[in-house]
Amino acid sequence: MLVTPEEKERIASMARQAGLSMGEYLRRAAAAFRPTEDEAVLAGMIEQMTRTAARAEAAIDEALAFVEASNARIAHMEQRTGPAKAA
Repeated sequence: MLVTPEEKERIASMARQAGLSMGEYLRRAAAAFRPTEDEAVLAGMIEQMTRTAARAEAAIDEALAFVEASNARIAHMEQRTGPAKAA
C-alpha cells in the first residue's frame, strides 16, 4: 500500500498506541470498514441538513415578510403624519 511518509508515521503511531504491528492494525481497520454503513450515515446527515436548511429558509422568508410589512406600516404612518424628526 502506497502512503506518504506522514501517513505512514500516523498509522505507525496509531498502531503503537493500540499495541499492534502496522500490518495487524491495517488488517483490523480493513476488516472493520463498512462503506455501506458510512454511506447510510452520510445519507442521513444530508437529509437532516436538507430539512434544517428548508426550516432556516422558511424562517428567513417569514422574517423578511415581517420587516416588509413593518416598513409598509411605517411608510403609511409617515404619509399621514410626516417623517419622524431626528433627535
